[in-house]
Amino acid sequence: MKAKEIIARRVALEFKDGDVVNLGFGIPNASADYIPEGVNVILQAENGALRFGETPTKDNYNANLANSGGAPITLLPGAALFDLQTSFAIIRGGHVDATVLGALEVSQDGSIANWIIPGKFAPGMGGAMDLLVGAKRVIAAIQHTTGGESKLLKECTLPLSAKGVLDLVITELAVFGFKDGKFLLKELAPGVTLEEVLEKTAGEVIVSEDLKTMPI
Repeated sequence: MKAKEIIARRVALEFKDGDVVNLGFGIPNASADYIPEGVNVILQAENGALRFGETPTKDNYNANLANSGGAPITLLPGAALFDLQTSFAIIRGGHVDATVLGALEVSQDGSIANWIIPGKFAPGMGGAMDLLVGAKRVIAAIQHTTGGESKLLKECTLPLSAKGVLDLVITELAVFGFKDGKFLLKELAPGVTLEEVLEKTAGEVIVSEDLKTMPI
């Protein structure tokens, strides 16, 4: 199983029946395809969609229906489409139970940097800043390293999107919470050793006394 699929599958297990969830670009969006059967999640997109489902096939594709990243979506019964003002009122009003976002860096105090890519033009944060402070629960879904360098740091080196807001970090190797200003290692992916995770994590890590194998 590829790294991105591992992350997306594990992210989907965090959703509870009835949750209103906002998914960011890339891996977070992919988690919608792995929501367990019987779990009714209400997906919300910043561009003004509520209650959409899996990625469409060529048979039910509609070019007029897309999420905030421009990816095609399918609407479920009871879906609603609305303007940006209403969409961000939902986010800023605290009505989103969980948001899942990608990141360039995360730090052991729960901070996240996900809007400036070094050497590339960045038009701005988009809805990330609002989601990071407005959602009840914030999950970072990221690959553990990039170019051999850890993305889980003692302190972010890039400009922050928000400080101290993360509840969970899910990578292809492990699942982390936070405790006493450090990463709390909660789960290891199947076949991954503790030594490998510690070696590839630049931040300080506390190993949970109840360390589990990641269910994917």
